[in-house]
Parts: sequence; structure tokens; C-alpha cells
Amino acid sequence: MKYAVITGTSKGLGASVAKQLMEATYHVIGLARHENQELATAELPGSYTHYQVNLADLPATESTFQNIIAFLKQKQLDELLLVQNAALVQPIEQAGKQEMQHLADHVHVNLLAPMIITNLWLDAWRESGISLVMANVTSGAAQRSVYGWNAYCSTKAGLDRFTETVALEQAELGTDHKVFLFDPSIMDTDMQGEIRSSDRTQFKDVEQFKDYKKNHNLRDTDTVASVLVEKLVAPERIKNGEYYSVKDIFR
Repeated sequence: MKYAVITGTSKGLGASVAKQLMEATYHVIGLARHENQELATAELPGSYTHYQVNLADLPATESTFQNIIAFLKQKQLDELLLVQNAALVQPIEQAGKQEMQHLADHVHVNLLAPMIITNLWLDAWRESGISLVMANVTSGAAQRSVYGWNAYCSTKAGLDRFTETVALEQAELGTDHKVFLFDPSIMDTDMQGEIRSSDRTQFKDVEQFKDYKKNHNLRDTDTVASVLVEKLVAPERIKNGEYYSVKDIFR
């Protein structure tokens, strides 16, 4: 059986990726704070199972993934995908004006949770003989500094380096595992709405992002998801440690 575990499936890119993998006969396990009823009731070749968790809660994240791993170890697995998509953009604010808890939640969701999940995942399937495919969703903000996005730029940059280092380790260990980065660029999501609602004193580029919406420059999540899913279902075409961007397809 083909299984895929995806974080952040309540909406946006995660929901689109989940649906398209279900259409491709994958059994999807989704994680989010809120269940996606459309996925739960969809009549598709694949199935959907939801685990409710807040990835900012690291002990709960660890426990949830241990439960998922225990569940999967009872299955006959032909393919196993992991897509780490969940992320926070808030707090959007200058350093010096942020609340500690908001920063802690941000770092937990965007960086520490993916690190913990990857650690559990690699350990769980070490002796299984399964070739793992792991995709971490990144951002162009990982490669440049943006006024007001000090937390987001930092955590996405950390995720990039973590992914590249894990890929290096797996290559030197001689496993068949592949971990790669996927940059979805700008999409029409709730996160974009959060960005547009910022004040210019918090985020100097806010007018540019309002123009993206006004000028219909935001790609829909189904279009972006199709690029990622095309990679996921053909692992032989994935290069371990590679950075893939939707902009390589839609220029």
C-alpha cells in the first residue's frame, strides 16, 4: 500500500497535496489543528485519516508521530512519503517588538517540529528496507532578508540547511532515502491574507503583496500542488538534497 503523511492539511497547499495524492491512490495521514471535512468525506481511490495536533506543542507532536509510526508498522508498505508543509508566518514585526510566546510557537512549528519529526521518521524505518521520500516546504524568504520577517526568514533558512544536511548524511550512509526542498512561491492562501493585513510599520513590503492579489499574481494551491505531487509520485526523478521551485515550471 502507498501511504503519505502530510502536515498542515486543514487548508491551503497541504489540503491540495493531500487530495491529489488520494486521487493517485495514496492513503493520506494528515496532521493539523483542525480536521478537513472535505478530505475526510472525499470519495477518492485513496483514503484520509486525520490526527489533530498543534505542532507548536513539541511533546504532543512527538507523541502523535509515535502513534502514526505504530499504526503504519502494522501495514504492508510499498511507498511511504512525508511532506512537512505546516508553517507560521506570524509574528510579522520588527525585532524588539515581539512576544516571546509568539516567537517560540513560530520556531517550534517552522523548524523544531520538522527536525523532531525527521529524527523520529528516520529512526523508525532504519531497519525496514523502505526507501523514504521526504519533502520539506520552504520559501524564497529563506534566501533573503525581509523587513518584518526576521522570524520567518530565519526559520526557513534553518529548515533549508537542516534538509541539506540530512540529505548529505543519508547519502554518506548509503541509504536510498531522499529528502528535498520544495518552494511553492506565492500562492493564494490564508497566509497571504495574514501578510496583506500587516501594517507597513511591521512589514515594509505589504503594498507589494497587496498588488500580488489585486493583479492576480497568486497561483492557486491546486496548481502548485500538482508540481510537488508530480515529484512525489516519481521518486526516481528526485535528486536527494535538491531544491525544487514552482517557478522552474511557471515562469
